Amino acid sequence: MEKLKRLKEQYEKLEKKYKLPSFQELNEEFEIEKIAEKETELLLRNIRRCILEKLVAVSRFFELMLNPTEANLMILSMLKDIDHETKKNMEKLYKEISLIEITSLEMDLDYNEKNEAKFISDVSKSWKKLKSELKNISSHLGVNWHVKEKISDGYFG
Repeated sequence: MEKLKRLKEQYEKLEKKYKLPSFQELNEEFEIEKIAEKETELLLRNIRRCILEKLVAVSRFFELMLNPTEANLMILSMLKDIDHETKKNMEKLYKEISLIEITSLEMDLDYNEKNEAKFISDVSKSWKKLKSELKNISSHLGVNWHVKEKISDGYFG
């Protein structure tokens, strides 16, 4: 608990300096509290990496959906019911997230606290929109999966 308290104090200074989102907001969205376990002087870099972790997970899911060469049965079953519009939305979000990943990769080459802060602020704002679109896609996938499951629970002949 002491480590988390120190992390919050350290972050609050940077939050004021760079007008960043609140610790609570970032923690709820990207679980940044796990950074508390390690001592660091590069806090914003570590926060950026936490943010990227979540985005990469979403990106990998989209990769399976858009290029299912190694997809599991659940994914393959869902793919049968995806409409063209949903697939287009997935491709659009995948590209947006990929651009964020590339930006982050470039930032790993040269540390700049101000750039790290800008990235965190920008991606935090973008995440709100992305999250809304992700909810739409996932609910569409879930509804189709659930309907298909009910239909196949019937007579087996």
